[in-house]
Amino acid sequence: MTTMGHSEASFAAGRPQRLVDFEQRFAEERRHKRLWTFVHLVLFAIALAGSVAVSDFNLVGLMNGLPKAWNYIVGTLPKLSLETLGADLSDWYWGLRFWLRLLVETILMGFVGTVLGGLIALLLCFPASRNLVENTGIYFLARRSLEFLRTVPELVFALIFVFAFGLGPFAGVLAIAVHTAGSLGKLFAEVNENVDPRPIEGVRAAGGNWPMLMRLGVVPQALPNYASYLLLRFEINVRGASALGIVGAGGIGQELYVAIRQFEYTDISAIMLLLIATTSIIDITCETIRHRLIGQDMQAGH
Repeated sequence: MTTMGHSEASFAAGRPQRLVDFEQRFAEERRHKRLWTFVHLVLFAIALAGSVAVSDFNLVGLMNGLPKAWNYIVGTLPKLSLETLGADLSDWYWGLRFWLRLLVETILMGFVGTVLGGLIALLLCFPASRNLVENTGIYFLARRSLEFLRTVPELVFALIFVFAFGLGPFAGVLAIAVHTAGSLGKLFAEVNENVDPRPIEGVRAAGGNWPMLMRLGVVPQALPNYASYLLLRFEINVRGASALGIVGAGGIGQELYVAIRQFEYTDISAIMLLLIATTSIIDITCETIRHRLIGQDMQAGH
């Protein structure tokens, strides 16, 4: 009874001071967060104002230009009539067979470029992961290499490869592969840095060397995310491949560029609709595969 009374007295005497200390720390932490929030908002406002000034962004010009853009889009559409719908569509898609062949070529460019880039990214992602390499020089070199590959735009790579290998889809495939390697390598490395370290320690304790650690400790955990990013990149690359034709790197983009330069407005809308439909189909297909992979992974308890 005496002990309980002493404890209650100590608790009653100490609690207000602890509360005061807690409230002081809480108030100080809140002031600190508010100060940094204010600093970040000021920096954001400065960056936004600088960007608007440098880019000549003009809200009035935007409002005036939007109707013109809409008129251009509407001007590319043909006049269709219910009475002559079949003939109108046939006239609109007069080059369907040729465009489909170029579209398949574009999809294959995106596919091959994604596979090649994904393989390079897979090789570079392990030395680019901070938790998987002890040598700072190797980590630095791998990271900077990935930065270089993804920083240079695909169009610039395509121009270089067109100059080196000539016109055609081969230059486009190489441009897509190089840029994909840099982008996917960074994403793969970030996935590696978030894996559970316990399987890695288990393989190391069993005497596994570095390749075994990657193969048995890292890849099984990261594989669903690898596949998800690879499929997402494939969607992006098909869209990107259609733009590489502008510099002569093959695909349907080359025909689209010709139609734009020759003011063949109905051809522009026909090719664009084919591209949109193809991209939507690829998007739905890849989304289904990604959900299946992620769903199986969740059911497996990973």
